[in-house]
This record gives sequence, C-alpha cells and structure tokens, in this order.
Amino acid sequence: MQINTQRFLSDLHTLRQFGAAGSGKGVQRRAYTEADIAARDWLSDQMRAIGLRVEMDAMGNLFGLWPDDALSLLLGSHSDTQPEGGWLDGALGVIAGLEIARAARERGGPRVSVVSFQDEEGRFGVTTGSAVWSGTLTQSQADLVTDSDGTTLATARAALGARVTGPVDPSRFSGYIEMHIEQGPWLDQSGEKAGVVSAIVGIRDMVVTLTGAQNHAGTTPMHLRRDTFQGLAEFAARLPEALAPIVTPASVWTIGHVALHPGAHSVIPGECRFSMQWRDGSIERLAEMESTIRNLLSEITAKRGLGLSYGPKLGLDPVDMAPHLRAALEAAADEECPGAWRTMPSGALHDATGVSRLMPAAMLFTPSIGGISHDFAEDTAEPDLETGLRILAKAVLKLAGNDAP
Repeated sequence: MQINTQRFLSDLHTLRQFGAAGSGKGVQRRAYTEADIAARDWLSDQMRAIGLRVEMDAMGNLFGLWPDDALSLLLGSHSDTQPEGGWLDGALGVIAGLEIARAARERGGPRVSVVSFQDEEGRFGVTTGSAVWSGTLTQSQADLVTDSDGTTLATARAALGARVTGPVDPSRFSGYIEMHIEQGPWLDQSGEKAGVVSAIVGIRDMVVTLTGAQNHAGTTPMHLRRDTFQGLAEFAARLPEALAPIVTPASVWTIGHVALHPGAHSVIPGECRFSMQWRDGSIERLAEMESTIRNLLSEITAKRGLGLSYGPKLGLDPVDMAPHLRAALEAAADEECPGAWRTMPSGALHDATGVSRLMPAAMLFTPSIGGISHDFAEDTAEPDLETGLRILAKAVLKLAGNDAP
C-alpha cells in the first residue's frame, strides 16, 4: 500500500483554505458555517474521486464508505474548528484517513472507510455529531441545544439541505482509529514522534444561570446589590479550594464563556450565564466534582440573594482504547520510530469516546509544537505528520493481516 506523503500534505493545506484566518495557519471553520459546509463539499468530492460512496447523516457527519458491503475499518476525525482554531485539530485525522483509503483503493484493499464527524468542537455541546451517531444523545435532544448566540442546532443544520442522504449503520465497520495532534506539551518536550492513546478522560459540561437585580450602577449602594457577576466572581475564586480535597493533578475545570445582561457599563448585571466544564479520568471523581460545584453555587447564591438554574448537563464518560487496535498502533510505532514513542492518556475529548460505544476504537497522537492547540498558532512539524501517517498505514495493514479483501 503506497501512501503518498506529499499528496497527504497538499490535501491538508487545501483543507486549511476553507476558513483560513489570522496569521500563520489559523482557521475559523465552525460547525454549519459557510466555510464548514464548503469544506464538506470538497471532502465529498475527494471521497468520490477515489471510489468511495459518500453518505451524510442528519447531523452532517460525512462518510466515505468502501463501496462493497463487507466490514471496513473506519478512519477519521472531524473538520470543524474552534472560533480561533488551527489547521490540524481534527483535520489531520480526516486527511490521514482519506490518504490511506486512497492508497488502499489503488492497491485493492484493505477495506478502509473515512469519516468527518460534525461539531466535535462543541458549538452545540460536546462532540455533538459523534454523540448523536453513537446514541449518547438523541437527535431531538441535540436539536434543542443552542450556541452562544442563541441559535438552535435544528436551525443551524438546516443549512445542510439536500446533502443529507440518511443514517449510516455503525455495524458496517470493524473498528475506528483516529489520528490527532496531541494538543499538549509532552511529546514535543520529550522529542518523541508519536503517542498511542491508552484512555480518554471523561467530560461534563453545563450552562449555569444566576439571576439577581438589574439596577443603576451609580445610585445603588453596594450592600443592597444583587449583582450576578459578583456571585460568579466569588464562585470562580473559591472553586479551586473547594475542589482541592477531591481532584488530582490531572483533573481540570474551566469557565470558558460568560454572558452578562444587559451588558452595559452603568448597569448592575441582573443575569449572568456562564459555561462550567470539568474533566477527569474517573467517573466517580467527575460526580464528586459536580456535587462540589453545585453545593458551592447553592451556598453563594443563597448568601447573595441570587436565583440559580442549570441548563442540560452534557458529557461523556472516560473510555479505554481497544487493546487489539492499540497493539497494532504500538507495533507500527515501534517499527517506524523505535524508542521515540510512548503510550499516554488523552486529556482532550475526541470523537473516539462516543464511537467506542459502538465498536472498538483507538487513537494515535502526533506532537504539537509548544503544546499549543485551539489557537491560530497551532502547528506540527511536517516530518512528524508524515511519521504519524506511516504509523497509521502500517497499523491498518497489520489489522488486515497484510492481505487485500
């Protein structure tokens, strides 16, 4: 199976042009935007050109299916980005899958299909496209979720139009492998060329709303205020200490989005909506963290005379990667870069989490320069991208027994 690394890199750079932004290799390609849909149209054309059958489900998950109905190995990731994202987060796995499927088609096998999941970056939740496909979230539940501008997913996905062909049956796949940049510093700092993922942490995400009293900022005495931002500020300041007895050094939590109403300089904010996300490798610890978060919010809002409400809690549980897929990746890494790879957990969430509910799943990491991701500055040295592609191709052949179908 002759992979073409230059063709692979060229496709990566071409995909980057859909939503290219900022300096360097930045990309703005949020789910269901014009740039995202244009990128999916281009990917569809590439899939058809190599003889794959193109299907898109109602979420916009795009599949390039091996043309016969026998079991195939599914490779891919996602092609949407953060509001200020990079050129590799998700895109790397999709284009790596495309190149290996192309090489497999030229050779006559092994059977490889490709997927670009939709909204992995969470414009409408948490890995929303693969969550719906895997049954973690129903389509009707997902359709009610709104983005930060108040747009519902149901409204946004209407832009897919006639591209939707219908559901894709997961039972047609023997397993799923996702190649991805690490998005952290460990491989880059060690000089290692690859990481085979052992497990993916779990995540919980919800929107919290505090309600108080909107009033004049100049005439309302401080002791009479029911200021929702002050409630958030106290919560954010006290949360690390409250969580300290529970968490480990690998536990993380983030308030990533805050919206104040009415958002004027001279008005005490009567409403504060903010996102609350936490991640950990233990499902029990995730529950303990949630209990601590809710208890602290109840205490603060009662003291300050604020109302408290929660939006839907979204999330995925921690998952271990499939041993036989891991073994193939580990053997391939040992051949390609002996002594220069490691097994490691993933602190970031990926589509492989949801897909693992349906079939065996595994992941391969390539280094991230400076550990930077979710930023225009995200990058990986091209020789490291090529190494990752060769490892993935070797693993695919090992899983197929080096035989064509």
